[in-house]
Amino acid sequence: MDRMFAPWRIEWVEREDDPIDGCPFCVLPDRPDARDALVLARNDHAFVVLNNYPYNPGHAMVVPHHHTGKYRNLETETLTGLARLKQRTFDALETALHPDAFNTGMNLGGPAGGSITDHVHVHVVPRWDGDTNFMPVISDTKVIVEAVNETYDRVRAAFAELEGARDPGDEAAVEF
Repeated sequence: MDRMFAPWRIEWVEREDDPIDGCPFCVLPDRPDARDALVLARNDHAFVVLNNYPYNPGHAMVVPHHHTGKYRNLETETLTGLARLKQRTFDALETALHPDAFNTGMNLGGPAGGSITDHVHVHVVPRWDGDTNFMPVISDTKVIVEAVNETYDRVRAAFAELEGARDPGDEAAVEF
């Protein structure tokens, strides 16, 4: 077993059990504390949430409110809202984290790598020159350099700045 000292993960380990009944993507946007749910921004058709198990700092997912595992089942309005929020996600991540590039995509179905297969979502992963080092290559271990809650605060402030919000510290997700 590979072991890595990661003290920033203690918040996750010590969290109170909060079982999610049903689809997590259907429950998260309704939670009263957006920061606790890691929901960054939303519009009428979709929302942005940080991945609790990021590939890189800032790994976000843009999720339609409509519950379906089939991309082709999304209506035109939902697809447009999803795409517009994805554009805003690129802008916020660039403002907050200054990545050199992005990976974006969907894992539709279990064989494609999807772990939540019954609710479509789009991954947006910031990338930096040299962010792949010897750890994943030699030891199959990825090092994440910032706690998810710290990343949330930085990216949430960038979303608020894009929207022109005066108080990025409130607990609600930014509305677009």
